[in-house]
Amino acid sequence: MDLTEADRRILRLLQRDARISNQDLAEQVGLSASACWRRVKALEDAGIIAGYPAILHPEKAGLGFSAIVHVTLARHEAAPVTSFISRIRERPEVVACFATTGEADYHLRVVCRDKDAYNDFLDEFLFKLPAVAHVRTNLVLKSIKLQSELPL
Repeated sequence: MDLTEADRRILRLLQRDARISNQDLAEQVGLSASACWRRVKALEDAGIIAGYPAILHPEKAGLGFSAIVHVTLARHEAAPVTSFISRIRERPEVVACFATTGEADYHLRVVCRDKDAYNDFLDEFLFKLPAVAHVRTNLVLKSIKLQSELPL
């Protein structure tokens, strides 16, 4: 789907406030309410709009520990990699996972209650995955920029 300028304006506004009414959205974009609703529906149907999540403040939600975890796999055959990815997707502490080039194979953003909960995550889960050869953790001291809004 090729995005029109109206689509981009809709997406920018929805990223800032997903609870905006269709009427307000239409007014700000310069469309009728029905045309705006059709554009939003088309963006949803095309998978460009994947959902409307609430953005939480981790510390205020009781999740004061955050780390970037660099994972190197021992083997890169399809079965162990598929199993690793599947297991990572199941873990709620892993809020982001990226397959990357460079020294580590995967980089995880892990958020949990405290360092004891993180240690349990390592000991009871990550270190037990057969494909994992090496794990290196960088503690997040403070978040400088954390956003979900894409630069459209």
